[in-house]
Amino acid sequence: MHDFPGWHGTTILAVRRGGEVVVAGDGQVSLGQTVIKGTARKVRRLSPGGYDVVAGFAGSTADAFTLLERLEAKLEATPGQLARASVELAKDWRTDKFLQKLEAMLIVSDGRDLFVITGAGDVLEPEHDVAAIGSGGNFALAAARGLMETALSAEDVARRAMAIAADICVYTNGNLTVERISA
Repeated sequence: MHDFPGWHGTTILAVRRGGEVVVAGDGQVSLGQTVIKGTARKVRRLSPGGYDVVAGFAGSTADAFTLLERLEAKLEATPGQLARASVELAKDWRTDKFLQKLEAMLIVSDGRDLFVITGAGDVLEPEHDVAAIGSGGNFALAAARGLMETALSAEDVARRAMAIAADICVYTNGNLTVERISA
């Protein structure tokens, strides 16, 4: 065992409301107790074959990019079928010896479907139209669930919930990347 402190810090939140999904991610990357970067972009738009998907990732950046590339390949093989592509990615992630070592999680949406994909083979469709991952994920999730009781738009819920998470979680900052996608 080594004493390397490890990478920490990400909050990714997805909110589905009013026919659209908003995925927001903070920009902080920390190594131990040190902020390494405050402007990382952890939410991206993928467009394999003209089919738009928004993805946010938590965990190792290189691992997440590997998973995003694999997801794009699955989407190209199953155009317009995010659920099927997500399940195929999760199966590969769970059974492939190389992929099993990847340390990341994904939130993906095509505007209709919204999934959390994990290395344990899970493809989870969140309840209450809100999903969150990362160090500050539980803070953002709780805040967003409370804000879903208001008339705020999906983007306003996401932005306010992320601000609350940034105030509580030392591994989360207020420098957001926000992507919207409609069904």
